[in-house]
Amino acid sequence: MRVAFDHQIFCLQNYGGISRYFSRIAEQMAITDNEVGIFSPLHRNFYLNDLPEGIVHGQKAEQYPPRTTRLALIYNHLLGQRAMRAWKPEVVHETYFSRFSAAPKGCPIVLTVYDMIHELFPENFSARDQTTALKRRAVERADHVICISESTRQDLMKLFSVPESKLSVAHLGFEQFKPCARETAASPVKPYLLYVGSRHGYKNFSGLLNAVSHSKRLKADFDIVAFGGGAFSPSELEQVQRLGFAAGQVRQVGGDDAVLGQLYEGAKAFVYPSLYEGFGLPPLEAMAHGCPVISSGTSSMPEVIGDAGALFDPLNGDEMAGAIERVVYSDSEIARLIERGRERLKQFSWQRCSQETLSIYKSL
Repeated sequence: MRVAFDHQIFCLQNYGGISRYFSRIAEQMAITDNEVGIFSPLHRNFYLNDLPEGIVHGQKAEQYPPRTTRLALIYNHLLGQRAMRAWKPEVVHETYFSRFSAAPKGCPIVLTVYDMIHELFPENFSARDQTTALKRRAVERADHVICISESTRQDLMKLFSVPESKLSVAHLGFEQFKPCARETAASPVKPYLLYVGSRHGYKNFSGLLNAVSHSKRLKADFDIVAFGGGAFSPSELEQVQRLGFAAGQVRQVGGDDAVLGQLYEGAKAFVYPSLYEGFGLPPLEAMAHGCPVISSGTSSMPEVIGDAGALFDPLNGDEMAGAIERVVYSDSEIARLIERGRERLKQFSWQRCSQETLSIYKSL
């Protein structure tokens, strides 16, 4: 099958979950003898560098000049649309939400919706944010919409009144990162709880800090390492100090996938306190590295984690702390969750995601 992906997410992300998703399924589709094209004439995405020759129609810019992302999107839309039209795809998969499609006229369009965070947590975003309006427009023009979880599918039907027949679910795959051979400067000595990703608003990192600080045992015995998400903000630093954590007990670490793999493998447990996720890849990444998962039990998390994690109410700090304590102070519970994690991973792969996505294309 001749499948085209548009430019959008590869202009918006250097790295990131969505661009990783598209690069992985494009790669899998190409392996299974489909003709695959990613039409992003001047992108900034690093994952595209690793794809087989001939898939990417475009080249990587070292970086976009400040405040030129919108211009880059327009430029890529116009040139990518022209190149896509000449290539004559059988289906176009739009990679994010835009006012206009780059697909050739009459070509079936597929869209992926990842979550409904902007609609459910509008207070976390600027009043000028156009994501909801653009998402609604993209959903309306698509011939079919893929949701990355049943939770997201239900939210999309409820919030946008999309017919059930227009929606399908295709779960994501996961990554197993090769840990770096050398010890990093941030390698902790004290046992630590690992948090991964951005920390604002609905991600509920502040809730994790509160929960741990109210448990004398956890506060005395464990550090908290937050990977990614940028340096701590002044308000986060103030909270850490106000809650009485020791200097350096709560710290932020940056780095590449190898560093993250090392942190998963060294952590006593991975804690995922988010109020809402459309899918949530970090729990699967943790399982892939033999790290026990302790997670919020809301939205898509039970669907993804199943019985391979200890779940809690993210709005109840005592319940969160209790779930963490029941895992980290029990060798048998740690071993049980690690083993169940290995079994749970068998249900998720980029190969399976790609096959299910291709089946949707062929049904149009």
